[in-house]
Amino acid sequence: MKKILLALLAIVVILAAILLFNTLSLSSKQVEAAPIEPISVSDQVFENLSKAVQFQTISFSEDAIPDSAAFFGFHRFLEEAFPLTHATLSLEKISTYSLLYKWEGSDPSLKPIILMSHQDVVPVDQPTLAQWEAPPFEGKITDTHIIGRGTMDDKGTLIGVLEAVEKLLAENYVPSRTIYIASGHDEEVGGAKGAAKIAEHLKSQGVQAAMAIDEGGYIAEGLVPGVSKPVAMVNLAEKGFASFRLIVETNGGHSSAPPRENTIGILAQAIVDLENNQLPYKLVDPIGYQLEYLGAELPFFTKMAFANPWLFKKQLLEGLNAHTTTAPTIIDGGVKNNVIPTVAEATINFRILPGERIETVQAHIESVISDKVRVEPVGFLTNPSPVSSVDSESYQILSKTIRGIYPEAIVVPGLLGGGTDARYFYDIAEDVYRFYPMRLDSESMTRFHGIDEKISKENYKEIIQFTYQLIKGFNE
Repeated sequence: MKKILLALLAIVVILAAILLFNTLSLSSKQVEAAPIEPISVSDQVFENLSKAVQFQTISFSEDAIPDSAAFFGFHRFLEEAFPLTHATLSLEKISTYSLLYKWEGSDPSLKPIILMSHQDVVPVDQPTLAQWEAPPFEGKITDTHIIGRGTMDDKGTLIGVLEAVEKLLAENYVPSRTIYIASGHDEEVGGAKGAAKIAEHLKSQGVQAAMAIDEGGYIAEGLVPGVSKPVAMVNLAEKGFASFRLIVETNGGHSSAPPRENTIGILAQAIVDLENNQLPYKLVDPIGYQLEYLGAELPFFTKMAFANPWLFKKQLLEGLNAHTTTAPTIIDGGVKNNVIPTVAEATINFRILPGERIETVQAHIESVISDKVRVEPVGFLTNPSPVSSVDSESYQILSKTIRGIYPEAIVVPGLLGGGTDARYFYDIAEDVYRFYPMRLDSESMTRFHGIDEKISKENYKEIIQFTYQLIKGFNE
């Protein structure tokens, strides 16, 4: 008995030593950066964003024809609002509505950078209009905010980038490396006709950029438990996107004599089976980077969990949503309350973790549900993106710019659950990142694609400041 107790004690001591060693070995990965002197930004920038919001450049569906009056009107506004940009940079229109600006650098040996954004916005649900502080396309400016659809997603970024470029041009600044500004017109419905075509065009011209940067990262405030400092999430990759339609077909019948297996019942069981048998949580890049960079800044005992994912894997990965998610989003079936339908359908959306594919998700579905249910992919589908580097010069410049402007912030690489136009640029850029300094907390998170979308005046000026300094950082 004594030997058993000594053996158990030895195991506990060894385990504690491993936990302690790994925890103490997890050191900060934050780059040192000298504080950056902020630039002066005129309040006129609020007027430009307000006017941009007033153009209803809405993407309704993949097949819907864009509103040419809204988009062309928006383009004319950009020419008027940013005269130096349109006089100095070349501009190509791709797929009629997407914009590609080129600011020629003085040193052709340097690889260019690509600053991305998109022009389109999602529709507004009419029943929610009364819950908005101001009409969603009025562009109202209050004492603290600019209100309207697109202020956060993504005209705030597009107009902010152009404001930074216009200011640099007014200072007679000439970049050493070429800068592209790419702005698609259909990001909200997949970007296949906008950003994808821009990327194809650049590839056909032999462009190989050092970096492309898009929306999809942010400054989290109070969103990370145990961290009081702002967390700058620089997303290195994004999950894939795929929807599958589940279809059940039977002979139907009268509700007074229901068969043992009802059409809707079979479909409902398939949905329940998928929700109860989800794809597993996995520790993949960039989740591993996220644990390292964030864990090093946490209080000791929380840091211990992040430093030892082999022991705390389940809790950590569930907290980071590190798996392919399963979400039933549409269900349809039935024509009358006393008729068992012959057909019932449901659509299930999956956000696919790096390392998995559209094909493996479909195989998973078919292995879980009844063979009485037919499975068909539907709509826009895309695999997870590659994962960009945290060791490249581009990541270091990006991190130094963030830390220079926000010295109190923790810069953390991560994985974006949603989708962006950035997915199309991996063939023409060595690294693709998702980050602009949009400040998000638990309240503002709900405004994306939601009610009362707005951005604070202070935060909007920060986006301009960041873009201005990032351009300079890549051209020192």
